[in-house]
Amino acid sequence: MDLERLSCYIAGGRPTGAAREYPGCRDRRLPMASVPVELKGVVYFATESSVWTGGRAFYDPGASGRVFARAHLVSAEQFSDIAAQEMYRRPGAELDLSEVLSRGRAELGTGRYETLVSPGTMDGVPMLTFTAPWGVHDLSWNRPSASYLRVLSRGLLEAGAWDMPAVARYLAACPGAAGSWTAREVADLVADLSADSADSADSDGSVMGGS
Repeated sequence: MDLERLSCYIAGGRPTGAAREYPGCRDRRLPMASVPVELKGVVYFATESSVWTGGRAFYDPGASGRVFARAHLVSAEQFSDIAAQEMYRRPGAELDLSEVLSRGRAELGTGRYETLVSPGTMDGVPMLTFTAPWGVHDLSWNRPSASYLRVLSRGLLEAGAWDMPAVARYLAACPGAAGSWTAREVADLVADLSADSADSADSDGSVMGGS
């Protein structure tokens, strides 16, 4: 959801706080548009991330709930390359999207992010994402790390549809985070980041801006 992180999947690079560098897409143009969306289902944290440590975020479209998300307008080629990087595959091959577009779901493998899901359309354009083949109640949940929650919070705030209290409450209630993180603690993660940025700007007399 965070554009800085997404740009590493597209143009290549290492997201702030991550332990992995991404090769990027063949087409390195950033999304033509990015808009907030709310989807049916649940986001939950499970397994152990080698990039962020702590639980990874997965999407279960069949569960009862509401998901805060962002829709980025990219090409089918870019989507294939972004998905390949999350599947630990080499980007450069086109994914067969015919099954997910016709049935709403396609399992390309048994890996963590090898299941494609289409939660609907927006302005006639299909929405696509990738997740795990299992559901929210099929495995043990795992507490997400502070750096991971920070980047998720930042991405949702960038979308402009939700304020910090709403984002913090939402993430703190997701399975895996619930009971391990409070809404106040999630909000403090982003507040600490903003404070660090302000201190950095003051120290050299410059003003930092973002898109």
